[in-house]
Amino acid sequence: MAKNIAIDLGTTNVLVFVPKKGIVVNEPTVVALQASDSKIMAIGTEAKEMIGRTPESIIAAHPLQDGVIANYRVTRAMLKNFIDKVMGRIRFYKPEIMISVPAGITSTEKRAVIDACTSAGAKNTYIIKQPIAAALGAGVPIATPSGNMIIDIGGGTSEVAVIALGDIVTSKSVRVG
Repeated sequence: MAKNIAIDLGTTNVLVFVPKKGIVVNEPTVVALQASDSKIMAIGTEAKEMIGRTPESIIAAHPLQDGVIANYRVTRAMLKNFIDKVMGRIRFYKPEIMISVPAGITSTEKRAVIDACTSAGAKNTYIIKQPIAAALGAGVPIATPSGNMIIDIGGGTSEVAVIALGDIVTSKSVRVG
């Protein structure tokens, strides 16, 4: 009975997809914080609009750098905010979340993503590599034995991968967007 949610956690934008509804959230990966105590003031579009227009007491932070979590606490709060937007603050079931990550991340970075999603309110968190997600989204037949090259240019990472037989044969993740 749990709702399924897919999240593309990008360096510059976060996309949240819900089956049968499509993309329901497309917001910048920006969080406005109070400089004195790091209290969260705004998330997403509202925080991005504050960039360059805030006093010194408020700073705009990017919790992801190079496609991975740079600030765990802020990323968790941002994910919670987006999950609440989709599911509502009061809910009886926790959602199952599929979240995309760069193909070249370390196991520690992957663990941080899973922990952030779980503590933000997910029942279960599943990881999918961004080139696989891009290939599935583009309708590329990834299960065939012939190789397919996927190039995913994002805001924080660019990835090139060859996919065959349902998995990545080789990939290169460059932390430049």
